[in-house]
Amino acid sequence: MATISQKPKLITIFGGTGFIGRHLVQALTKRGYRVRVACRNPNLAIHLLPLGNVGQVYAVQANLRNRASIDRAVAGSDHVINLVGILHESGRQSFNVLQNFGARAVAEAARAAGARLTHGSAIGADPNSPSDYARTKALGEQAVLETIKDAVIVRPSIVFGPEDKFFNRFANMARFSPFIPLIGGGETKFQPVYVGDVAEVFARSVDGDLEGGKIYELGGPEVLTFRQCMEQMLDVTCRKRWLVSVPWAIARLQGRILGLLPNPLLTLDQVKLLEKDNVVSEEAAREKRTLQGLGIAGHSLAAILPMYLWRFRPAGQFTRKQVQ
Repeated sequence: MATISQKPKLITIFGGTGFIGRHLVQALTKRGYRVRVACRNPNLAIHLLPLGNVGQVYAVQANLRNRASIDRAVAGSDHVINLVGILHESGRQSFNVLQNFGARAVAEAARAAGARLTHGSAIGADPNSPSDYARTKALGEQAVLETIKDAVIVRPSIVFGPEDKFFNRFANMARFSPFIPLIGGGETKFQPVYVGDVAEVFARSVDGDLEGGKIYELGGPEVLTFRQCMEQMLDVTCRKRWLVSVPWAIARLQGRILGLLPNPLLTLDQVKLLEKDNVVSEEAAREKRTLQGLGIAGHSLAAILPMYLWRFRPAGQFTRKQVQ
């Protein structure tokens, strides 16, 4: 009969039902860890259960607005990962509550449980940013490191993969719209990073391969402008659309209006985010706090986009791509 010391480590993930979370759960179960997914509605985690052996993955109810539920979810954990983040506010789900106070609550619960902590943030996190998203991400990082000095912070650039909300959204728009809007002329730079590579970094943090108290910035092998990202998306989906530049002033107005919708295509806060490049810093690259610094080559857009954007082609998988 196994003793407690012989049991695989227990990893609790907040935000595990999300885009990055699903790939991270798979990476952790392959390593043999037990995974506890803490989410507001455990029924939403059913799709994660088959990613491990029977009983290896299970869900518990937790809400970052309820400290008692956080403590219960963290109890007995060896490592805690916080992936919670939102792109726009809705009701009581605000940037400040989830990405600032929620981050501190998870860190305090992890410290009380004696667990290690890896916190998911984003490139562009800045306490002085005009964007509430970026500002609260930075405040959350500060709260985490104040609470657990050897916590690991992971900042990815824009993440792409089968369920992403960037390329899928614009590819779907291209099915119906004759043009694709380029906010600010489409000159904002991104360093798209594959979700599988991001999950691998989080998993290595659990393995103990990442130095604590550091902020790791994750970007893929290519730095592309917004326009170049859209051109690649259109090439993969075999569609020709006009790329129309939208001046910043008009984009801000659109963001204010569209932001009033329940599930907005664009918000003013997102426009503010787009005013700043989203790439790995020179300091992080120099100190090897990047994918390449960790020995991960990273997947390119050209290698991954065709694997899931084919469904947006005019005839789906049967579309014959013309050779230039």
